[in-house]
Amino acid sequence: MRIGELAEKTGVSRDALRFYEREGLIAADRHQNGYRDYPEGMVTLVGLIRQAQGLGFSLAEIGGLLRGLGGGMSQGEIEAVLREKLEEIDARMAALGELRSVVATRLAEACPLGLGDAAGLR
Repeated sequence: MRIGELAEKTGVSRDALRFYEREGLIAADRHQNGYRDYPEGMVTLVGLIRQAQGLGFSLAEIGGLLRGLGGGMSQGEIEAVLREKLEEIDARMAALGELRSVVATRLAEACPLGLGDAAGLR
């Protein structure tokens, strides 16, 4: 299938598909006229890439996973990668919780930025 058809079936723009190809995430055969020809299974692969992005994986991380899967990555290895991502998300959530607490404290104060009389703002 051509790039336009793949874009339509996956809801991913042609530019994004070209970018995925440049990054080595997907591959297409090339005709003599330069047109890309993607196999039907590419719809599933692009869906997997989008799902992984939605889970917070970077394209570099996704590329590593895809290479690992192609190289016979075990279920345990996949689970380890997912656990690592979960720990990363937990750490980000903790940092955001701390930031939220600081902002809430500032809002509760008379001068939210903590500048007070010294800055002549009261």
